[in-house]
Amino acid sequence: MVFQGNVIVFLFCPLCIYLTFMLVKVLYKLWWTPIRMQNFMASQGIRGPSYRFIHGSTKEVLAMKKEAMAKPMTLSHNIFPKVLPQIYTWINTYGRNYLSWYGPKAHFVVSEPELVKEILNNKDRSYPKGDIPAYFRLLLGNGITTSEGEKWTKHRKLSTYAFNAENLKGMIPEMIASVEMLLERWKQNEGREIEVYDELRLLTSEIISRTAFGSSYLEGKNIFDMLTKLSLIINRNLYKLRLPGISKFWRTRDEIESEKLVKGIRNSVMEIIKKREEKVKTGEAEGFGNDFLGVLLNSYHDADENKRISIEDVVDECKTFYIAGQESTNSLLSWTILLLSIHTDWQEEARKEVFNIFGQQKPNLDGIAKLKIVSMIINETLRLYPPVLGLMRKVEREVQIGQLILPANMNLYIANVALHHDPGIWGDDVHLFKPERFSGGVAKATKNNPASFFPFGIGPRTCVGLNFATTEAKITLSMILQKYFFTLSPTYIHSPYETVTLRPRNGVQVILHSL
Repeated sequence: MVFQGNVIVFLFCPLCIYLTFMLVKVLYKLWWTPIRMQNFMASQGIRGPSYRFIHGSTKEVLAMKKEAMAKPMTLSHNIFPKVLPQIYTWINTYGRNYLSWYGPKAHFVVSEPELVKEILNNKDRSYPKGDIPAYFRLLLGNGITTSEGEKWTKHRKLSTYAFNAENLKGMIPEMIASVEMLLERWKQNEGREIEVYDELRLLTSEIISRTAFGSSYLEGKNIFDMLTKLSLIINRNLYKLRLPGISKFWRTRDEIESEKLVKGIRNSVMEIIKKREEKVKTGEAEGFGNDFLGVLLNSYHDADENKRISIEDVVDECKTFYIAGQESTNSLLSWTILLLSIHTDWQEEARKEVFNIFGQQKPNLDGIAKLKIVSMIINETLRLYPPVLGLMRKVEREVQIGQLILPANMNLYIANVALHHDPGIWGDDVHLFKPERFSGGVAKATKNNPASFFPFGIGPRTCVGLNFATTEAKITLSMILQKYFFTLSPTYIHSPYETVTLRPRNGVQVILHSL
């Protein structure tokens, strides 16, 4: 009996020690570290919502978002309280820079222009990309938007080459052909209401498919549909935290569905890749081409190992451009059409400019560069309704920024929508649509402070598809303005909301009037 008791004690003691060690480790991560971080930042005058055990600020964020979306909104461009109610509320409560919590992870929210500029310019490489939530990683993989270091440098060079001025010039005929398809569909809706968000989704999907992948929307339809479903899953789960490792034992319905979608997207992208490779193999094509897919495949097959990328890299970059290239331009064009349907005086000014430059002819590169009024309208749209509402970075190592000391591994959230809607920067008419703000160019409008207006980012990680997106938008708007006058439908309900990008929750309904 004594022997059995000794055996039990012998076995039980190590177990107790192990469980005690694990408990201390968990408490250190979930309680001690956040409280220490909170106190350290408070000692420097940085406040924020108090840390809540395990959940951080996520429950408060979900409640604020739910309340904001439930409230009807007037036809106002003051979207900040609607789309990011937590940041709007906490900036007004705690100041332009405050500390919040994504679970036990500290998020330092920054909306002070000088700090934003220093972080995004990242001259001493102290601010790499922030920690990407698991669902976002499924959507984007380890492509150019999420990677760092040598891999990012290599992929950035490839993307920059794919969208250089010469290649962009070669994409214009495909953009024009895609818009012509759109306008042909619209003939049957003349004098009637049309929902333009979905129409422009088809257009931007077709343009991406043609220019970047040498295919068509129908060929890539499955990819777009699956990416859309995956983005909706991300939106549902972004602030729902799960204990680390629990997914190994029990997965939610959304986790199972997202895994299926990721596999389906990969398989569909691989089919497009294999089709291009087969054309080269059979001699139907001399090379992989100079479009985005061709540039990636040339690198994948490069004889120089230092220049080579993996097939997973190719798939991830394709996924990134399918979603980012389509979503951002879809968002920009939809909000621009909305604003021009409300402000028909600016619609007329834009139309006059288009006819003065192109007449009834198709847009061309030289003319696109001369579209000053259209550019002003696009910039004001991007200020009021930026496709992406914020950017994530993190602190690589302890660093001083301004008068603050930021500890290593802290996440940073740059709320560009806060700066775009700041009356201290833009004046008391900040929420009005006034394209004349940009009549002297972006630099003059921002008083040479790039951190006042950055819909596509600033610094070394500025969106590589910026020129592609703006060229696509100018061509589309020019060709629509040549054919139609449009007014806002009385059925339109104003409700902007954030998924991967800023979208109109109920679409954008306008009445088409043939010229």
